[in-house]
Amino acid sequence: MTTVLDPTNEATPTRIEPSTRPESLAGLTIGLLDISKPRGDAFLDRVETRLTELGSTIRRYAKPTFAKPAPVDMRHEIASECDAVIEALAD
Repeated sequence: MTTVLDPTNEATPTRIEPSTRPESLAGLTIGLLDISKPRGDAFLDRVETRLTELGSTIRRYAKPTFAKPAPVDMRHEIASECDAVIEALAD
């Protein structure tokens, strides 16, 4: 069993069930969210190349700053346009 900690409040962790994973990424629209940390875009460029090779359609998004959560409108846009999302952290 894998334990994933929520970094927003480690004092009182909440049990959150992971989302169901798709059998394949082929044919799915995958959102790539750059949180605007240095080199995150370079990482996502590589991820995009690989996912495209697997048959995914890619949509790119970027947060205005890494210091705050993604704006509500952006989260809604991602949720309505994408089957899955990958968020990039880098430095």
